[in-house]
Amino acid sequence: MAEQNRPHRVLYVIACGGRPAGDLPAFVEEAQATGWEVCVIATPSAVKFMDLDYLAELTGHVVRHDYKQPDQPDVLPPADAIVVAPATFNTVNKWAAGISDTLALGLLNEALGLDLPVVAVPFPNVALARHPAFRRSMAELSPR
Repeated sequence: MAEQNRPHRVLYVIACGGRPAGDLPAFVEEAQATGWEVCVIATPSAVKFMDLDYLAELTGHVVRHDYKQPDQPDVLPPADAIVVAPATFNTVNKWAAGISDTLALGLLNEALGLDLPVVAVPFPNVALARHPAFRRSMAELSPR
């Protein structure tokens, strides 16, 4: 569908492997109430915290957590913006390093190249938040 004909702006919500990933339905509903069409993408570690069937029902889109096969069609509309919540220590560091070993990281790395708006909500524990690699990664990913 042509971009100007899309009924809603599309928000990708990328969830990483932390307990707050289980709280995404409330955020999805808030985003939908403000006019966003929401698609949820999960890291493999996030899946254990999430009700994938409920999120698919809520959004109208399957929750993606792995790359599709090359001959399969892309089932999600293109994103206009991305929210990463929770953004774990692992994901933030890999993202800053340009590693794309999960679908979530691949989309985040592409988003940087496409200048898509991305908001990340970091969720490391206190010790990991103080780690020098995490601090460097946050600085690297912060807007200049």
